Amino acid sequence: MNYLSTRGHPDRKRFCEILLEGLAPDGGLYLPETYPQVDTATLAKWRALPYAELAFEILSLYIDDIPPADLKAICAKTYTAEVFGTDEIVPLRELEDGVYLEALSNGPTLAFKDMAMQLLGNLFEYELARRGSELNILGATSGDTGSAAEYAMRGKKGVRVFMTSPDGRMSPFQQAQMFSLQDANIHNIAITGVFDDCQDIVKAVSNDLGFKRKYRIGTVNSINWARLLAQVVYYFAGYFQATAGNDKPVSFTVPSGNFGNVCAGHVARMMGLPIQTLVVATNENDVLDEFFRTGVYRVRAAVDTHETSSPSMDISKASNFERFVFDLVGRDPARLRQLFVDDLGLQGSFDLSADPAFKQAAGRFGFRSGRSTHADRLATIRDTEKRFATLIDPHTADGLKAAREQITPGVPMVVLETALPIKFAATLVEALGEEPARPKKFEGIEALPKRVVKLPADAEAVKAYIAENCD
Repeated sequence: MNYLSTRGHPDRKRFCEILLEGLAPDGGLYLPETYPQVDTATLAKWRALPYAELAFEILSLYIDDIPPADLKAICAKTYTAEVFGTDEIVPLRELEDGVYLEALSNGPTLAFKDMAMQLLGNLFEYELARRGSELNILGATSGDTGSAAEYAMRGKKGVRVFMTSPDGRMSPFQQAQMFSLQDANIHNIAITGVFDDCQDIVKAVSNDLGFKRKYRIGTVNSINWARLLAQVVYYFAGYFQATAGNDKPVSFTVPSGNFGNVCAGHVARMMGLPIQTLVVATNENDVLDEFFRTGVYRVRAAVDTHETSSPSMDISKASNFERFVFDLVGRDPARLRQLFVDDLGLQGSFDLSADPAFKQAAGRFGFRSGRSTHADRLATIRDTEKRFATLIDPHTADGLKAAREQITPGVPMVVLETALPIKFAATLVEALGEEPARPKKFEGIEALPKRVVKLPADAEAVKAYIAENCD
């Protein structure tokens, strides 16, 4: 299996090369040359597999430079009931007629990012040991990626983590999860700005090829193909649980700001998983909803990025969107560069409304979208607790609201849960008048000593900090 850059760089690379690399040399994102195809016979064979074995089967289609026995052992080490709380790993339950919640938040940091990050940590440690090398991970987080990465990488041999986050923009619980870690290989950097500033810094550093090579910079954001690939697995697992022995199609609704979580669903659908519709759920930062409604992709400036009660989606530059648009325009790298380098880079937007390809977003690719506001998510949280005795976090509430607007009779709608409610306690208190339950291991976490530095939204300042802490 070879991987190419969305922007047309001539090199083709193997999985373990791009695992440690992040962005392609031309600033593009890596995708497989072709999507492996899964037929009905294979789906039938996979249906009864435990999650770790299902992960091995799917990952094996994309990873042929790790011996199968080693890859199988990595999957078995990653996806255990001890780490994720249940044998199913991602249990599905019906909330109401035809609407399901897939639980993705039972990992160490109580967010869906653990599903991929735990695997990524084990893959990094394996490959670095095999090469006798080290890796300095630079990441950006709007809340959950950071803690999931740090908990997955803490104590890992040969790995340092430098995690940027927007200063003051995460919930107190999210901040405490990250900043309370005292491990020597974990470095938290609070950036004066919004998440998009953090993401821009990661891309700027990754595009400085000299610095990247000298300091062995890698990424854990969903621009890293390995992380997105790990997320493909739970679409298959959700499908098998929702269909219970038949081959009817299923739809998924995915709260999404950076387009990584839902892009994994796109990959699963391209492989042949019977997904009818992929619903992208946004909050007030609705650049993705605007695109799927109008064909216009228009990023927002930092001052126009709203601070909302579903803060992990307070994103106005969806990094993974480039992967989908690459497929949308027929995998034409010249067209892709025109859109993302010329139009987006110079004008801050591009317009596909008159392009025949745009009709394929909803047609061939099955995308729909929806938008939620603060009032909507409060109402959805209250309604879900009252009618179903179920607490959901604000991002999952955004998803549930959008899902109900896109239901097709007879087609199960699976909403991907994103985090446990305690991570956003203030919004749950506003909606219900009381704080949600807190796992014992996180009691008093906000009062713990914090280890974090504050830096301006400047890539050079971050590079200087990395250099200082790698010597």
